[in-house]
Amino acid sequence: MVNPMKSISFFGASGTVTGSCYQLNKNYEPYFLIDFGMYQGTKEVESLNRVPVPFQPSKLKAVLLTHAHLDHCGRLPMLYQMGYKGKIYMTEPTLDLMGIVLHDAAKIARESEDTIPLYTEDEVDYVMEQAEIIEYDQTFHLDGFDITYRDAGHIMGAASIELNDTHTTTQTRKIVFSGDIGNWPHNMMSDPYLFTEEDVVVMESTYGGRMHPHEDTKELMQKEVNAIELSGGALLIPAFAIERTQEVLYLLKQLKDSAKIKAQTPIFLDSPMGIHTTEVYLRYGALYNDNFHDVISRGNPFEFTGLHVLERKKQGHAIEAVHGPKVIIAGSGMMTGGRIVSHAVQYLPITSTRILFVGYQGEETMGRAIEEGAQSIRINDQNVSIRATVSRIDSLSAHADESQLLKWLKPIQGVHQVFLTHGEDTARDALEQAILANVGDMTIKKPQRNDEVLLKLNSRSYPEL
Repeated sequence: MVNPMKSISFFGASGTVTGSCYQLNKNYEPYFLIDFGMYQGTKEVESLNRVPVPFQPSKLKAVLLTHAHLDHCGRLPMLYQMGYKGKIYMTEPTLDLMGIVLHDAAKIARESEDTIPLYTEDEVDYVMEQAEIIEYDQTFHLDGFDITYRDAGHIMGAASIELNDTHTTTQTRKIVFSGDIGNWPHNMMSDPYLFTEEDVVVMESTYGGRMHPHEDTKELMQKEVNAIELSGGALLIPAFAIERTQEVLYLLKQLKDSAKIKAQTPIFLDSPMGIHTTEVYLRYGALYNDNFHDVISRGNPFEFTGLHVLERKKQGHAIEAVHGPKVIIAGSGMMTGGRIVSHAVQYLPITSTRILFVGYQGEETMGRAIEEGAQSIRINDQNVSIRATVSRIDSLSAHADESQLLKWLKPIQGVHQVFLTHGEDTARDALEQAILANVGDMTIKKPQRNDEVLLKLNSRSYPEL
């Protein structure tokens, strides 16, 4: 039995990095939605969050979520506002992290004087109740498809999702949505699962045309801390709450354990979201790579002498009371809000301050302006001079670079269509050329937002099930 041609509609992360949202159509009707993420970045990009969607959520069979980053899950409460009544399938760590991420987004919007909230915290609670937990590598059957979640190696719980149409015997049958592919080998996360046979691949391209530098991250971190230990200044580390904060904490623990930085140097984790995320990371020890299994079996890898965890904002006076060297880890990672902003006001004008960026700084963000050498920055209606030393570590990215993306794609046999998503057009163009040169001649498409693309017929014949 052969069903009518399927297609995929691309409603986000198509020509942009954020707003991940793809719809698999069957019998010319909406079938599954993969991700429903928030657009982030410039004001123009973020305005897309309020544009009505060009599909009917009430007709969807299910939503499949790859992972808990805001650009993949951030609009899910809105889906129910639009009439969706079904389940959202995800791994258990993704559920835990999604709750943290969505509640934080709703709280920030509620407290903002300039923003009309997209949804309420009660609506986030309702979304959490609709979750259906999926285990890695355990195939389940849903509306004519066998679906399998595989470890993407990106953040805790992140998945690549394979869909196998059990009704089709002679046309496109096996489709994989990569989600975000991890940067491997990693200090903590397992390597991404490598697929071996697919008809269609929907693949992220964030780092197309770019390679992660070969850096000694531990040595670079040591250099920054040693510098403020000598000067008596503050080291500010804007860090994303999910994965980056945990990796920074682990690096600092290693440096303290090996006496490369002083045991008494105080390190403040001033990030409620980072604290709660770290608790989630401790709950799922079985999902780490073999090396980190050994680490975590010997104790908490994110806890060490001199660490001060500040959950309440009013505890900030504990930082001010410390004279001499100190490290402050706080969100947000691009300095678009959060507690790092108040620390920036206080410490950036001081020449002994250092600020260390450990992640990508998006366009039109405070972090990008500082990184590019701004002499002052406007914060809360005041001009703040920047006299701090600015540094960065580039190799802590949670995304695969171009060589790793090719390594992920190359083992997959039978591919006759590749869709490049989740990347700027320059990155997609570069990755397309790299695939054609290093993987093989195949049909590569770079869909734009709201494109619907028919899935090609495939000459491969599958046995009846």
